[in-house]
This record gives sequence, structure tokens and C-alpha cells, in this order.
Amino acid sequence: MASVKSWIKAARLRTLPLALSSIAMGGFVAAGQKNFAVLPVILAGITTLFLQILSNMANDYGDSKSGIDNQHRIGPMRTVQSGEITSGEMKYAVILFAFLSFISGLALVFLASGLSLMSSLLFVLTGIGAIAAAINYTVGKNPYGYVGFGDFFVFLFFGLVGVCGTFLLSTKTLGLQVLLPAAAMGLLSTGVLNLNNMRDMANDKANKKNTVVVKIGFRNAFLYHCLLILLPFIMLSVYNILNFKGVYQFTFLFLLPLFIIDLAKIRKTSLLDQLDPFLKKLAIKTLLLTLVFGCCNLI
Repeated sequence: MASVKSWIKAARLRTLPLALSSIAMGGFVAAGQKNFAVLPVILAGITTLFLQILSNMANDYGDSKSGIDNQHRIGPMRTVQSGEITSGEMKYAVILFAFLSFISGLALVFLASGLSLMSSLLFVLTGIGAIAAAINYTVGKNPYGYVGFGDFFVFLFFGLVGVCGTFLLSTKTLGLQVLLPAAAMGLLSTGVLNLNNMRDMANDKANKKNTVVVKIGFRNAFLYHCLLILLPFIMLSVYNILNFKGVYQFTFLFLLPLFIIDLAKIRKTSLLDQLDPFLKKLAIKTLLLTLVFGCCNLI
């Protein structure tokens, strides 16, 4: 049997801060509402962690089955690829975390949200869609990650659904302005995926995994990455202008140089494997940005 260390490695802990960022953003924005409830935010966070781990393990399983994870792949060696976890064991782990995600989602919708039956059923269907998206990124006969739709689904579920869903479940209301921080989180999350695909570009292209990076080329992928990182600061600024309380709300802009410095370093990177550390940096900085933005808006 696989060791505990191998399962922790398969869970890819460095991706979890990013998964929590969208839930935290939704919770912070919702906390300013009179009818805010914290329990849905907590359960949404737990559900999202299960979904992220599910996605990571399904990716490990799917890429090993397709042959994308091979000796030419750059980045940390995956657990099925290395033989630490068998393909069969990983398949059962995918099923387990799909089940945990579903149960946690049911608890969130029916026990914590207090929504009507029809609204609750719609959220259940959205949750099932999220589970399917987490698995089908690299698993199945036609995984959408292999034809360039990964960016769209990351933006959708880790941005719009994560932030807007958390806001709605914890307040029972939803305004159009929430789309601004939701889109900001979606773009930053997509930025992490784009960096991952930039790092893996050569191997993906050789194995016909047609990510957005493979389709548009490395240079254009970097320009695309700059937009993914910089546009969120504009969106968050516009949100604060529309909900102005004081100049302290714009404290988050002091973090912008940290993101720009990384962009400059990425531009100068000559070897693809040197991009790997920037994935963790972007995930952590996104969570930091969320905390600073959120806390300043609660003052």
C-alpha cells in the first residue's frame, strides 16, 4: 500500500491556498452584509479543499494513463508516474474524494444555507458539475484539459462559482458588483494554470495535449499571463471605488510590485523548469492579496 507521505504528495498541498482564496474572497465580501452567516463559508471552504484534492488526484491518474506524465515531463514527479501509488489505488482515491466533495456540498446547501428547495437543487447540480469538471480535466475519453478548455473551467469554478456561490450561500443575496472580485480570483487562478502549462509546454506539445499555451505559443502565453495577473488589481480597485469607505481599502495595491517582480523574472527565464517555483509563489501571493483586500474592506 502507498505510504501516508505519498498520499500527502498526491494531494499537492501547495495548491490548497489558491483553492481557499476564492472562498475567502466570497466570505470577506459577504461579511459586510447584515444577514451574513459564517457557517456556509466554513463548509464551502471544506468542500473546496475536497474538490481541489480530487482535481489533483484525478490529474495524477489521468495524465499517467494518457502518457503525458513521462520521463520528459518537467516539474515534480507525480505519484502514479513514479510508482509510489498504483493506478488502481489512485482511482479509488478519486472516487473517495468525489464522494466526500458531494457529501460536504450537500451539508453546505441543505444544512447551512437556508435557501429554498429549488435554489438548493440548483446548487447541488452546480456541485455535481464541479465534481465532474475536477475529474474530466484529464480523465475520460475526451478530457477538456487536452483541448484547451482548462483555463475557462478554472476561471468559472475557482472564480465566479467560488466567490459568487459563497456570497450567495452566506447572505441569500447576490449583486452584480460581486462579479468584480469573483472575476479577479478567477483570473489569478487561471494564472497558476497558465504557468503550469508554460512549464509543461514542450512535453504537452509532443504528446498532443493542446493547452492554451501550446495553441498560442510561449511568447503570447507570457503576454496572456501578464493580463491574468494585472487585470485583477484593476477589478478590485473598481469594486472599492463602487463601495468606497476610505483610502485604506486600496492597501492591497502595495502588493502589486510583488506580482510585477515575478512577472519580470518569468520574462527572463530561459529554462522551462525554472518556472515551477513561481506556481507556489503565485498561489500564496493570491491568498495574501485576498486577506489584505478582505480585511481592509471589513474595517
